[in-house]
Amino acid sequence: MAAIAFVRRSIVNSHKFAATRSIQMSAARQRSEKVLEEMKEKNPYFEKYANKIAAVQQSSPEEFLSRLDSVEKEKQKPKFGPSKVERDYSELLKPKAPLGTEATRDGSHRKLSDIMRLELVEDKSADDIKHLWLEYHKDKDVITAAIPVNQYNLMMARAKLYPVFILPIPRSQGYEFIMLQFAANTVHFTPLLNYQVHKENAPECLNITMFTECSDKGIVLMRGEYDTKVLNAQEAQCLANQVQLYYSQNNESKLQLLDTFTQNPDKFKHMDIIDELNNLKI
Repeated sequence: MAAIAFVRRSIVNSHKFAATRSIQMSAARQRSEKVLEEMKEKNPYFEKYANKIAAVQQSSPEEFLSRLDSVEKEKQKPKFGPSKVERDYSELLKPKAPLGTEATRDGSHRKLSDIMRLELVEDKSADDIKHLWLEYHKDKDVITAAIPVNQYNLMMARAKLYPVFILPIPRSQGYEFIMLQFAANTVHFTPLLNYQVHKENAPECLNITMFTECSDKGIVLMRGEYDTKVLNAQEAQCLANQVQLYYSQNNESKLQLLDTFTQNPDKFKHMDIIDELNNLKI
């Protein structure tokens, strides 16, 4: 008798589970059908893939909705390669030692001879020097470039007018603002939050130095050292690219943002520089 009662309970529970499952499937199907109707109205490519979409939607409404959720999450991510790992902001509250070696820590004016023997490039062309520079640094935690002299001169002229600015970098939960300041031939970067805590004693997360010793050959060598606990190579490069676009290109909207930040800070809108970043054509 006990065995019969157990079997009956199992049958009842099985029916209950099936009914619950049926209700869940029905709800998922109704929701997926609603989403499908919205896609027909909003997506111009819907007709091209209508059959495949309908097949997935009919055979497994839950899988269909799961795929849509994944697509929606991807659309909400920042366009410019966000960090996959969330930032530990507690690190910003801990003062750190300056970046770089003793030879490159001098804030007044860094020299190319601190890094390489200049006689090695005296008889080299600009292309050869650029190649040697990039090869020398390719396995190091630095970013490098060779900048045309005319772009460097424009950058330095703009730096006198706009020595301080802020730039965004994408993070897993949005954006983080990084403050930059030009000093001699170096650009110093620190997270804005870090600056708000430590003011002028805020430690750097990146410094970019431009060496002019090869300017007679038409190039200026650039090297950026970054704190790997704060930035990765892609984020450091993102900041360097933005500096170039704001300070050594003739872009009206970016020049206006530099001017507003410096001359009319009350009118400066942080979302404007985020929009500029998202509108970059990479």
